Amino acid sequence: MILTYKEAITQFGNAYKLSQAVSNGAVYKLEEGIYSTNQREPELGIIMKKYPNAVLTGEYAFYVHGLTNLIPEKYDLATGSKAAKLTDKRVRQIYVREDILNLGIEEKEENGVNIRVYDKERMLIELLRAKNSMPYDLYKEILIHYRKIICDLEIWRIQEYASVFPKSKMITKALDEEVM
Repeated sequence: MILTYKEAITQFGNAYKLSQAVSNGAVYKLEEGIYSTNQREPELGIIMKKYPNAVLTGEYAFYVHGLTNLIPEKYDLATGSKAAKLTDKRVRQIYVREDILNLGIEEKEENGVNIRVYDKERMLIELLRAKNSMPYDLYKEILIHYRKIICDLEIWRIQEYASVFPKSKMITKALDEEVM
């Protein structure tokens, strides 16, 4: 089980007892501020524990949803537009307006790790918005997967999301021309 420093202090009593537990092997210090009762933890679990208010998005979210086989080099995390800069080299921070940050978040378990990720419908909107900034072959691969599952998606949710985003007419047009 992954613990923050605060959770580890609560579990072991105080900072001295925590350092004793680390010395005895009862708990392991994985990185600054992150501890675990297991010697090894999935990197995604550490990232999500370290940044509990962030939402998995971008290429890694497409990978989690099974829309691409390409494992991204970095974790794309959406944070509020006024959030502090994340200095973790494993993370690419994406600033999102506060009014759309929590739109379409789902919590799911991925390889034993609880994650916050945008749902497939929100990620379709993100795909259409990022069309010009992502590699064309990756865009086409994900788009082909979306075409295969379009009947399983909640179209009303996609339309609702599209109406809230800037350039909603462009998103709706791309949705009609490229996906439907």
